[in-house]
Amino acid sequence: MFNKFIASILPYFPKKFIWIFSKSYVSGETIEDAMRVAKELNHGRVMVTFDILGEFIKTLDEAAENKKDYLNLIDVAHKSGIDGNFSVKPTSFGLLIDKEACYRYIREIVSKAASYNSFIRIDMEDSPCTDLEIELFRRLKTEFPGNVGLVLQAYLKRTLNDIKSLEDLNSEKYPLNFRLCKGIYVESETIAYKKYEEINQHYLEDLEYMLRNKIYVGIATHDKPLVDGAYKLIAKYNVPKNMYEFQMLYGVTPGLRQSIVDDGHRMRVYVPYGVDWFGYCTRRLKENPKMASQIIKAIFVKG
Repeated sequence: MFNKFIASILPYFPKKFIWIFSKSYVSGETIEDAMRVAKELNHGRVMVTFDILGEFIKTLDEAAENKKDYLNLIDVAHKSGIDGNFSVKPTSFGLLIDKEACYRYIREIVSKAASYNSFIRIDMEDSPCTDLEIELFRRLKTEFPGNVGLVLQAYLKRTLNDIKSLEDLNSEKYPLNFRLCKGIYVESETIAYKKYEEINQHYLEDLEYMLRNKIYVGIATHDKPLVDGAYKLIAKYNVPKNMYEFQMLYGVTPGLRQSIVDDGHRMRVYVPYGVDWFGYCTRRLKENPKMASQIIKAIFVKG
C-alpha cells in the first residue's frame, strides 16, 4: 500500500526529482544518448529497438514532426553501425486523428527502414486502438513483407484469435513477426485477463501457438517463470535460434537478461529516449509500484 501511495503522488513532483528514478530506464533525452547506450548493449551481445518517447499528440503537424524524427533516427542508427531496429506507436502519428495520415507517415518510415534492410515494430496500445493497429500492420505487411512486425498482448482475451486471423500473411520466406508481451494498459475484465497466473497461462498458450506454427516471436518478458516456460517450448518444438528472440526493457532485470544471453539466446533491449520521458517513466512507475521504494532509497541513501 505504501508503494502504491508513493507511486500515485510521484507524478506530481518536479521532473528533476522523478529523474532519480527515470535515468535508470531511459537512455537519455538526445539521439546521441540513444546511440551511446545502443553501442554499449551491442558490445554486450544485445540487439536494440529504438523508441522516441511521446505518443500523446493533438495535431497532424506534431505527427509530421515525429515522422521526421524517426526518418533521421533510422539514418543515424544505420551510419552508426547499430545492430537494432525501431518501434513506433501509431498514436504518435495521428492514428486517432486521421488513420490514413497515420498510415502514410508510418509507411514512409517503413519504406526508409526497408531501404536499409531494417525493420519497424508497430506497438500495440490500449483496446480502442487494437483493430486499427492490426489493420495498419496488415496493410504494411502486404507491401513490406520482411520489414514490419506487430506487438500482441497476452492479457487480451482476443489475442489468440488475432494471431490466427493474420496467418494468411505468414510464409517461410517472410514469417509473421510478433512481439508477445503481457500488456500494460488498464482494461475491463470483460476483455482482459486480470490474474497473474491467468495472464501467464495465456501468454504461454499464445507463445506455443506461434512457435508451433513457425511464426517469429519476440518473447518480451522479465518474468522468470515465463522465461523458463519459453525455454521448455523452444526445446519441445526444436525452434531454431533465427525464429525467436527474447526482449526486455532498458534497465529492467539486467541479471536475468544476462543469463539469457549467456545461455546463447538472442536478446533485444527496448531503448527509449527523448525529451518526453516524464510520461513514460511515471507510467512505468504505476505499472510497478515496487519501484517507488527504490526511489525513496536513492533519495535517502545516496542523498
